[in-house]
Amino acid sequence: MQDQPTAAELIDIVADFIRNHAMPQLQGHAAFHARVAANALDIVKRELQVAAKANAEEHERLKALLGHDGSLEELNRELCARIESGEITLATPGLADHLWAITMTKLAIDQPNYSGYRRALEEMAN
Repeated sequence: MQDQPTAAELIDIVADFIRNHAMPQLQGHAAFHARVAANALDIVKRELQVAAKANAEEHERLKALLGHDGSLEELNRELCARIESGEITLATPGLADHLWAITMTKLAIDQPNYSGYRRALEEMAN
């Protein structure tokens, strides 16, 4: 077990410092790069919070779609090859749901404020 603060808390502290202490003192390219750095830290934090569960769920869906086990990377490569060859299509049971789930996960990590993502979350909740 790790001591406090957690990785996510450390990321919050650094992002807060960049946004609220460093950025107000910067101009031009330096301010832009500070904003990019703070946003990158936000992405890392969200990935830490979401990735383990999302990867496990993705792995289970891929095993079901492909009919066997393997590493997440191996299964994704096989899925891509089978889609490219036409062996698996959107008519294949589970594929559309799988693609939707990975898209939603990527948006949750990379662009959680994207309006289309927010709208999709609302629709899923109803």
